[in-house]
Amino acid sequence: MDFEIENPDQMDVEELVPKPIHREPPRIHRLDEAVVNRIAAGEVIQRPVSAVKELLENSIDADSSSISVLVKDGGLKLIQVSDDGHGIRYEDLPILCERHTTSKLSKFEDLLSIKSMGFRGEALASMTYVGHVTVTTITKGQLHGYRATYKDGVMEHEPKACAAVKGTQIMIENLFYNMSARRKTLQNSADDYPKIVDLICRFAIHHITVNFSCRKHGAARADVHSVATSSRLDAIRSVYGVSVAQNLMEVEVSEDDPSSSIFEMDGFISNSNYIAKKITMVLFINDRLVECGALKRAIEIVYAATLPKASKPFIYMSIKLPPEHIDVNVHPTKREVSLLNQEVIVEKIQSAIESKLRNSNESRTFQEQRVDPSPSVSISMSKESSSHPSSSGSKSQKVPVQKMVRTDSQDPAGRLHAYLQVTPSSQLQGSSRLASIRSAIRQRRNPRETADLTSIQELIREIDSSCHSELLDIVRNCSYIGMADDVFALLQHNTHLYLANVVNLSKELMYQQVLRRFAHFSAIQLSDPAPLPELIMLALKEEELNTEGNENDDLKEKIAEMNTEMIKQKAEMLEEYFGIHIDPNGNLSRLPIVLDQYTPDMDRVPEFVLCLGNDVNWDDEKICFQTIAAAIGNFYAFHPPLLPNPSGDGMQFYQSAPSRSPEGGDASKSADDVNKDEVEHELLLEAESAWAQRDWSIQHVLFPSMRLFLKPPTSMATNGTFVKV
Repeated sequence: MDFEIENPDQMDVEELVPKPIHREPPRIHRLDEAVVNRIAAGEVIQRPVSAVKELLENSIDADSSSISVLVKDGGLKLIQVSDDGHGIRYEDLPILCERHTTSKLSKFEDLLSIKSMGFRGEALASMTYVGHVTVTTITKGQLHGYRATYKDGVMEHEPKACAAVKGTQIMIENLFYNMSARRKTLQNSADDYPKIVDLICRFAIHHITVNFSCRKHGAARADVHSVATSSRLDAIRSVYGVSVAQNLMEVEVSEDDPSSSIFEMDGFISNSNYIAKKITMVLFINDRLVECGALKRAIEIVYAATLPKASKPFIYMSIKLPPEHIDVNVHPTKREVSLLNQEVIVEKIQSAIESKLRNSNESRTFQEQRVDPSPSVSISMSKESSSHPSSSGSKSQKVPVQKMVRTDSQDPAGRLHAYLQVTPSSQLQGSSRLASIRSAIRQRRNPRETADLTSIQELIREIDSSCHSELLDIVRNCSYIGMADDVFALLQHNTHLYLANVVNLSKELMYQQVLRRFAHFSAIQLSDPAPLPELIMLALKEEELNTEGNENDDLKEKIAEMNTEMIKQKAEMLEEYFGIHIDPNGNLSRLPIVLDQYTPDMDRVPEFVLCLGNDVNWDDEKICFQTIAAAIGNFYAFHPPLLPNPSGDGMQFYQSAPSRSPEGGDASKSADDVNKDEVEHELLLEAESAWAQRDWSIQHVLFPSMRLFLKPPTSMATNGTFVKV
């Protein structure tokens, strides 16, 4: 079949030209207020870290001295920020989360002299449009706090009275629950938690008078924990580590010429020894965390031109300008600001950094370390020198084939020491250089291992002078095998086995750590403050077996009252030096962290408080510090849990009721014969968990810490702490 194709040139041209469609211009209409607010909220709260930044700034504006952040699922499920600031008035709660409600300014001209972090009154309102917000707050003088929930800028119910600690807690749940596209994007992208941690680290090194902490929901240990300090460098060391702090140089620039610029800048910049893959720049302008692309590029140019391999620097800067020379209202999230004479300021800072780097680049520091030969190497060397008196001649000896390859990990000839030129041990012992290196290593392990008071220095010198050298060698080089019973652990040192009393060892370790960390403790916050009189009464009742009549109870109450008053009088000293916080009402609310990754047995708090009241000599400074450190050491020691060990004979303690023999007598059963139905399962699980946690802590916390920090006293060689098997 033939098909006839029409020539396109012959087609009607009019058919190819589309006919215009007449359309009316779209009408402009006013958006619903809820739509407007949700769009605005998406600009202000771009991701979870944006919400955390706004809440941190609010807490700082509230004159907080402690801020803690709790995050779940990168902030999408939960963001909780708690502070101890001045709180929110009850009458302000209904309008708290409405847009453009703020206590920071009242007219536009106030922006010219604004000093607070927030000023628009948009942050909390925006959070209510993209999440569920709950606010709990209490102000000074109130007997209780109030809790209110908010949605779409409106308080859902009347504030409810509730128990609360000083300050404000704001909780955001299900962030972006009504913005499915953004929520999916954030869920599919990298977790926002590292960004939140980085943000808090930046705030912590600038606001050094505020305690910051941040942890994931369900985690026992905080990922960021900074304490208030008077030194910026100490804050950087605490947050970013010793490796960063030891390679920083202080830089200062100022200008007071009204015709060009007026500003002051102080900060820290990394030197030529600092090595990093990417730049870290922390910039605060008038105490506001911001970014400045022009300044960052200028600094990168200086480092690329001055240092080898285009080193990526660490930069911390705080720039102060007159408030009228800065415009803070140029970015939805206040991430950027506009500066008057910005080019001049950037140029002067760039010149100062370049000058500082060039002066520091004339010399570079390299860490050196001499190698102390092991005894086995020294012995082998002496044997060789005696058997080959001519070995010092010019003729080199042939190395045996078996010595050229490491075939035995225990053979000293296969270690690196055997191939290095070594210095005799007698010379090393008199070398001040080696002592300084060891001191530097100790400082890196515990950078706060210093104390200013003479009494503390004397106590630490006593620890050093009474250290038993052989026991120190055992502690430093032993291998942990396991627990032989509830108190003794089995250790191996060289070819010998030892039984070591973990209670005595941990008590001495904690005592020494308290003295070394004197006045530089992190804190354990108790969920509920514990009244001192009740704690002391508990301890007295545990000690007193005979509880006859009211006279004995009255005596106990009198003792508790006297000890409480004594401890309250010393509360300021206990908090400043030992991190033990007692509020004016006599409630214990904070305890010190003596050993990282370890929390003491809270069942022993009553005994500890009683020791503070009864056993401490408050009259002599040195004895006072010594007895307090001993009380803390005893409290933090690895005592056996109060519940009997469920393994072995201790299992009989968890029987619900004793069984009877057919004759009516008691049938004594072993642990294996106990009927499962007769066991108190909840108590048993609690005991098993406590004992398992103790065993784990002894292996993974106590012994690694002993190897680093413990200096066993001479008394441990004779008091049964170490028993050679």
